[in-house]
Amino acid sequence: MKRFLVLAAAGLLTACSTSQVDLSPIPGSITYKGQPHTRLKNAPVGSRIPHEFRNQFGERISETYVIEPDRSLRIIDRHRIDGPFDD
Repeated sequence: MKRFLVLAAAGLLTACSTSQVDLSPIPGSITYKGQPHTRLKNAPVGSRIPHEFRNQFGERISETYVIEPDRSLRIIDRHRIDGPFDD
């Protein structure tokens, strides 16, 4: 029984770490109206790019993008930030 529980837990952890959440752009996202016209040619593939903005409700949002092999940007993380917005 212990072996089954260990294997089940390991399977769940593997599933969680390999699953990808597909975040859709929201107003304020860099990719909201499509990919930017200028491509990031000097940044290596896999580089992460942070971006902060206010959403339509005035909340401060932080997004992280990763540069894909085709030089497009993909959102990999989004969360709301508490506190004042530094302009």
